[in-house]
Amino acid sequence: MAKEAEWNERFNIGVDSIDNAHRKLFSIVRKLVYLDKKENNGQWACAEGIKYFKSYAIEHFTDEEAYMKSVGYKGYEMHKRLHDEMRYKTLPALENDMTKSNYSEESIHHFLGICLGWLTAHIMIEDLAITGKISNRWKENETGKDVTVMEEAVASTIEKVFKLQPEIVSEYYTADYFGNSIADRLTYCTKDGKRAQVYLVFEEHLILHAVSSMLGIPLNKVDKLVANAAKEISQHMAEQIGMYFGLHLRYQLESNHIITIEQFRKTYYLEYFDYSLLFNTGNGYFAFCVEQN
Repeated sequence: MAKEAEWNERFNIGVDSIDNAHRKLFSIVRKLVYLDKKENNGQWACAEGIKYFKSYAIEHFTDEEAYMKSVGYKGYEMHKRLHDEMRYKTLPALENDMTKSNYSEESIHHFLGICLGWLTAHIMIEDLAITGKISNRWKENETGKDVTVMEEAVASTIEKVFKLQPEIVSEYYTADYFGNSIADRLTYCTKDGKRAQVYLVFEEHLILHAVSSMLGIPLNKVDKLVANAAKEISQHMAEQIGMYFGLHLRYQLESNHIITIEQFRKTYYLEYFDYSLLFNTGNGYFAFCVEQN
């Protein structure tokens, strides 16, 4: 479940209009969390609140983009791309998920968790860069990177492994919270010392469903058996995805470790990722991230 959405002064970037809008967005999420906790709050209340959040967020994106243009912000193109990702992919995908499930508790938790995580990460990583308080984290060639082939490779592998039909939620996943999860880190290297880190993050519901199906018995918690199965599934998926790009011809697996979500998020904020995709499998969320150096 999403944590309480509280405003913290560290979220201020120093532009009043933007800071005020951010406070408002956090306030809306906080009210939605409260609505979700109330008994008999009804589908209508959550649906209307979510529509308001979406409307206000999109209005804020437009205003923020106008400000970036007015100050000649060099990272404008990538920043707008991140806004468009939220506008045209993430929010519609989350809305579709909620509509199909008749605003189930799980779908509302996904919406609140992803929106809260996205807001936090976007402000601290992207918006602070507008005023120069931190450096822009994106590589120069990142804005031109075509992720379509990688997206198709991951989606195809999810279908093969889980027998599910995935839907892309984000092509620029920023390690946002999307529910209790398990993460696996695979490290690959070449003969000349180049390294690649591949991270696969499974929502617990997804990996439990997969392992339960394999064993033919219901499992309801992630234990050592499930964690070890997740490692094997991760390696298989990474190798399958890598075959689309011939990576298996250049890279050899060096290590495979289950890590905590906190370790994954810490790494994400410190490094520059080449690919970072988030999917809704229909039975839990799944993230696939790659960092090469």
